Amino acid sequence: MELNIGLSPDQLKGSVELLTKVLANANVLYTKTRNYHWNVVSTDFKELHSLFQEQYEQLAEDIDEIAERIRTLGSKAIGTHIEFTQHASLKEYPGEYPDAKTMVGNLLRDHEGLIREMREDVKKCENDFEDKSTADFISQLQQKHEKNAWMLRSYLA
Repeated sequence: MELNIGLSPDQLKGSVELLTKVLANANVLYTKTRNYHWNVVSTDFKELHSLFQEQYEQLAEDIDEIAERIRTLGSKAIGTHIEFTQHASLKEYPGEYPDAKTMVGNLLRDHEGLIREMREDVKKCENDFEDKSTADFISQLQQKHEKNAWMLRSYLA
């Protein structure tokens, strides 16, 4: 059945393309955060191990919500590692196991980069695609990244 929610096919396509990038980045960040959770070595091990777990668990919930938003807009959500790395702006660094402080700095850099991207995505959804619902959805995700960045930044202070 054809989707009839007041957005043109081009508007839907634009919103879905943004959400696909958001989904891909969330998966790359999830994998990186979980990797750091497993491999962190530090005198602050317990604290960082727990912090990383809290963050990857939140990302797992977000990933499901993002994929479901894409489905709500009538498209298929990508779901393979290859697709995630193809659509993501975040980079992976296979085989690298940085020290704990570098791990925190890497995650902070990723969250802050996503915050900046999402700020632009919200504007595009509102102005170019007239899709306030998706703009609001991305804005809510952005707020979660802002909180995670604050926690990581506080650790580095």
